[in-house]
Amino acid sequence: MANLFQAAGLDKEAPRPLADRLRPQKLSDVVGQDHITGPEGVLTRMIAAGRVPSVIFWGPPGTGKTTIARLLAGATGLVFEQMSAIFSGVADLKKAFEMARSRREQGRGTLLFVDEIHRFNRSQQDSFLPVMEDGTITLVGATTENPSFELNGALLSRAQVLVLNRLDAPALEALIARAEMHEKRALPVTDAARQVLTGLADGDGRYLLNLVEDIFATVPEGGAALDEAKLAEVVQKRVPLYDKSQDGHYNLISALHKTVRGSDPDAALYYLARMLTAGEDPLYITRRMVRMAIEDVGLADPQALQQALLAKEAFDFLGSPEGELALAQAVIYLATAPKSNAGYVAFKGAMKHARETGSLSPPKIILNAPTRLMKEQEYGAGYQYDHDEPDAFSGQNYFPDQMQRERFYDPPERGFEREIRKRLDYWEKLRRERGEG
Repeated sequence: MANLFQAAGLDKEAPRPLADRLRPQKLSDVVGQDHITGPEGVLTRMIAAGRVPSVIFWGPPGTGKTTIARLLAGATGLVFEQMSAIFSGVADLKKAFEMARSRREQGRGTLLFVDEIHRFNRSQQDSFLPVMEDGTITLVGATTENPSFELNGALLSRAQVLVLNRLDAPALEALIARAEMHEKRALPVTDAARQVLTGLADGDGRYLLNLVEDIFATVPEGGAALDEAKLAEVVQKRVPLYDKSQDGHYNLISALHKTVRGSDPDAALYYLARMLTAGEDPLYITRRMVRMAIEDVGLADPQALQQALLAKEAFDFLGSPEGELALAQAVIYLATAPKSNAGYVAFKGAMKHARETGSLSPPKIILNAPTRLMKEQEYGAGYQYDHDEPDAFSGQNYFPDQMQRERFYDPPERGFEREIRKRLDYWEKLRRERGEG
């Protein structure tokens, strides 16, 4: 419902940000999301088929979630109703549902757009289910967080998740071109500064247009173009998109771990720098590096674990920023070390068998006999002290009597584990020769 300000038409003359003034007027005008709004896009085909289900838009800020929702309502003839989960509660939802039911009785449908829908709790999310099922509303939710983790399964089963991409360089350049057409002049920046500008946007179209608007306001028509240094004075450095408790955090630590595992020190250094630049806790990074050293390098290079632990000690001693070089050095060491997950696999196998075999007793030969009864039960009888045997190796069977001998640890022919494998093969040979295999 329009307020008095809108009814008088005054809202059209009110100052509006450039990003709002340049909002696309049809779905085909949306940039960077051709898989959704292009000629063969998902929504384009849905509209053509006359069937638009409830959807969840998942994507970074400034990628067009709100804009696409508005255009979708216009393309389908639905009344557009908008709310934010940050500022709305149960009373607001009830009111929106009642208004939608009233419209439905009059033959009009409602597209309810809920921004930051992941902010609603479980019971609030459940309240959407009946009005979605009976067609009272078509829900369009927008979230920057992974819906699989943040939204109820019941809600997700009634909506289609559409992933919006962060805007790439061509899409951001298209937005700048639109701003130039709107302002009827070229953006007053050098080519190098223009590239820096799109980098600062970090895939966020709204943020880019806000920067462009600041530049147009700062440099009068005919003024000298801003170079990279001048541009830095005009715009503030953007904090990278990174929530230490959400997707940005987990995505980057996953990328760091996998690039170390993949023996790519350059990519590993890049993701380490990304995390440090975003303000990640260095202690968290060093803990994960210790895990990498154990899981992915293992005994192929026993020094890897020591390097990871020393990086923490060096950082604690030096502090930031000097100590960050110690983290970088450890990342390089881990990435360039020979890789082996043999210990990791061996431990998983041993844990599996431990769960399956329950409380099997070790063989009596390796049990102590501190009491007379235990001696009578032949605890420890027949034990061979390895140091007294040839090659300091008895070859006895140490597994429970009811269990076959297993081989969990199978080291590869890489790094230090090549030497370990030689030892294991030698002991296996002795074990066979002495009839204990």
